[in-house]
Amino acid sequence: QVQLVESGGGLVQAGGSLRLSCAASGDIFSINAMGWYRQAPGKQRELVAVIGSDGRTVYADSVKGRFTISRDYAENTVWLVYLQMNSLKPEDTAVYYCHADWGMDGIDYWGKGTLVTVSS
Repeated sequence: QVQLVESGGGLVQAGGSLRLSCAASGDIFSINAMGWYRQAPGKQRELVAVIGSDGRTVYADSVKGRFTISRDYAENTVWLVYLQMNSLKPEDTAVYYCHADWGMDGIDYWGKGTLVTVSS
């Protein structure tokens, strides 16, 4: 299993930037893909961006060109995944969750989330 811990959320004005970080520990070598999801008040959790084991990325249409997902798998005990968010909009306000797809059965692991608030 793995443990995921997010950081980097906060309050920012529209047009500003934030970078979220996710630290994955535990059996990280069984991680297939990692990504970011978000959940706004009263809405369902939605995919923001995913990065696969081969480095390929997928983005939600709403964040393409503004958000960038990247990873740092250099350490043997902790892997890091980042979400650089630029040109933030009030509609980006949500709790952002780090996600890992793990093992042969594709088990889902989630962090506790970090709140991003974009003021207009």
